[in-house]
Amino acid sequence: MTELSSWLREGVEAVEAWQRTFADRSEHPAQRVDPERFRAAFTELTERLTDNYPFFHPDYAGQMLKPPHPVAVAGYLTTMLVNPNNHAVDGGPATARMEREAVAALATMFGFDQHLGHLTGGGTVANLEALFVARESHPGRGVAFSTESHYTHARMCQVLGMPGYTVPVDDTGRMDLDALEELLATGKVGTVVLTAGTTGLGAVDPIHEALALRDRYGVRLHVDAAYGGFFTLLADSELVDPRPWRAIAGCDSVVVDPHKHGLQPYGCGAVLFADPTVARFYRHDSPYTYFTDADLHLGEISLECSRPGAAAAALWLTFQVIPPTPDGLGRFVAASRRAALRWADLLADSPHLALYQRPELDIVAYFPRRNTLSDVDAAAARAFTDGMNDKEDPVYLSVLTVDAADLARRHPDVKSDADRARILRSVLMKPESEDHVDRLHRRVERLVR
Repeated sequence: MTELSSWLREGVEAVEAWQRTFADRSEHPAQRVDPERFRAAFTELTERLTDNYPFFHPDYAGQMLKPPHPVAVAGYLTTMLVNPNNHAVDGGPATARMEREAVAALATMFGFDQHLGHLTGGGTVANLEALFVARESHPGRGVAFSTESHYTHARMCQVLGMPGYTVPVDDTGRMDLDALEELLATGKVGTVVLTAGTTGLGAVDPIHEALALRDRYGVRLHVDAAYGGFFTLLADSELVDPRPWRAIAGCDSVVVDPHKHGLQPYGCGAVLFADPTVARFYRHDSPYTYFTDADLHLGEISLECSRPGAAAAALWLTFQVIPPTPDGLGRFVAASRRAALRWADLLADSPHLALYQRPELDIVAYFPRRNTLSDVDAAAARAFTDGMNDKEDPVYLSVLTVDAADLARRHPDVKSDADRARILRSVLMKPESEDHVDRLHRRVERLVR
């Protein structure tokens, strides 16, 4: 954090120097605060912030949470002192350009030759925009998504007033393309959502195989890569199956969340379209904006209005220092992927824990070895609670509820005496997990004995 403190001081000094280039101004009395009152409130704030789980530490292997990189923090906080609004060039000339450059880098990462795109408040809004374009381009037709996809899609179909159709998954949690084709043959579907990294198991739908269905049935293919998108940087390695990642370049749109593996603070999502002409669906007018530049402003290709220029600056700065390339951000996701593979190997040999299924990204699902589903559920719940509440050596996990049939397909030796059970789930999205996973495994083993 020493470097961050120095960077923040430099940022404050740079903004203050810029402010001094304008005419002198006096501070209004309303701006002043009582120093003692501030000190008391700020002390309380910092104390209350300790009532959090240690998202920064590799012992936190629960949900998809980690602090942003110090480079992103420096970029965000420095720009926040200016507080530009990337709705229009009028509101943030510099950060609007930064956003376009950062989004172009994302488009290059996914292999788009041309694109239209922008940042959003997160994957939910990004997916909403993709489905909005889907509705406008295929009016009267619905959206298909897998039963393991994010709940965003069903909810946003309701918001947009369009039908949503669920498609079953195979034994690994990927969309069943045979079932999808049966649905497409009805003519009800105009857009298929394929998930590159489900939030439960990290499963990657067979995007490369779905391309043929797109051509056969004339549907749009949208890729929800909110969680897994940056794993495309590993496509030239042996750490992932390259085929679905390379196939994203042939799809119509993709969503990714830089506030996950892109090292950014919340909220920073992005939506990209392969066809820039979808801008026509966003067409609207405003009597008091969009006068600075004849080109389309970011607010003219977005459903959101005000958006923080600081988010664009943070992402842009990060990409200058840690670019979205295999040798840049790829090093981060590679470490997380290796950690997941290492833990999968340990779990496969463990007498106390069983691997639910082989991980495709950096999400590992596992459960205590027990004879019945109800015993699995009880032991997993106990390990989750005991690990988190251990005062001397805490470990933070998450739980995933699975149906009896899903567990039976993977582990038929476990007797199904209940409809469902909780199992354990760990997200290893911090690169430090690579050097920590052996300790983590031993710790969880002790919890379930």
